Amino acid sequence: MADFDLYYWPAPFRGQFIRGILAYAGKEWTEHDSDEIGELTARSPADQPVPFMGPPVLIDNAGKFAIAEMPAIAVYLGETLNLLPPSPEGRARSIKVVNDANDVLDELTLDGGREMWTPGKWQDFVPRLGRWMEIWEVTGSAHGLRAENGTLLGSEEPGVADIVTAVLWSTMADRFGVIAGLLADTAPRVAALTRRMQATPRLARLAEDSREKYGDAYCGGEIEKSLRAVATE
Repeated sequence: MADFDLYYWPAPFRGQFIRGILAYAGKEWTEHDSDEIGELTARSPADQPVPFMGPPVLIDNAGKFAIAEMPAIAVYLGETLNLLPPSPEGRARSIKVVNDANDVLDELTLDGGREMWTPGKWQDFVPRLGRWMEIWEVTGSAHGLRAENGTLLGSEEPGVADIVTAVLWSTMADRFGVIAGLLADTAPRVAALTRRMQATPRLARLAEDSREKYGDAYCGGEIEKSLRAVATE
């Protein structure tokens, strides 16, 4: 039996953060297909391993513990895999980074596709996306991050904040060249951190595997189609 069971759609979107943390820590996990996810989601909350509305859901088989919601899963893994800073301040900052990343995904998909992108909406959003990048850049700069070295929060070793940062921006930039250019111009230290993290063998392997499994897909559905129509060079 694998260390974990992960229920998330076959796309490198919100669930990719969880995959990244597990991969970086050298853990094995079983992915469940869309039919299994649909069946689990449709159950009564009392019959679910943890009451939830939608994936991701993670089951820790050794700990016999189930948890839903990406930020909660990321923090749980950070705690149990020793990927959070020891200080209360460092842990709080790490949690903020995870929640910020979750917010960026919500904004990039217009709250999960409640609306579709138009050229005008995208043009209005680009400065806000740049501001998100600035938030990451200022955070890293305040803790000694450089283009050549360092971590986002100044830890000696990379942790959850660095993994989430790398997964967020690399997955997005790899699939949307215009976002890659904006990141390079707006947050060069974060872009460099992302490249360094993605070059580590386990994250590099995850990226390769994801390309093989999901191709150019990002978040899927009509919202991805509308995003691709506007997020062009």
